[in-house]
Amino acid sequence: MELTFATPALLFPAVSLLFLSYTNRFLSYANLVRTLHDQWLRAGASADSQTVNTAGHETLAAQIANLRRRIFLIRNMQVFGAVSLLLCVLSMIVLFFDLTLLAAVFFAAALVAMLLSLAILVLEVSISVRALELQLGDLEGPKKH
Repeated sequence: MELTFATPALLFPAVSLLFLSYTNRFLSYANLVRTLHDQWLRAGASADSQTVNTAGHETLAAQIANLRRRIFLIRNMQVFGAVSLLLCVLSMIVLFFDLTLLAAVFFAAALVAMLLSLAILVLEVSISVRALELQLGDLEGPKKH
């Protein structure tokens, strides 16, 4: 396989689109965290010292834990995507100095970093879908057999 400047450059548009997707996911979670934070503060302020809605607090606490995990995954997706882009740039730089073997190593590492980023994306999406299914289950109420 011949490694040219065009080969690592192929990842640039993919990484850009992924970062746009990751940023949109992050921003939607940031808004959700702010909304949950406001709900948590309102629930704490309006809760009577004698009667605390523990089910509501438990649900909110579970949602917060789920969001914390998903935000952690998004951060890792972004880190591996950035590492992939950085390795592509390094690959192009060493190609400039005609160090083809080192460029191939950097490019292979960039592909691995991109693969990790995408694998984390799949995990995060599956967690998000499960969270939505649980909330839809709450809306449906108890199932009748």
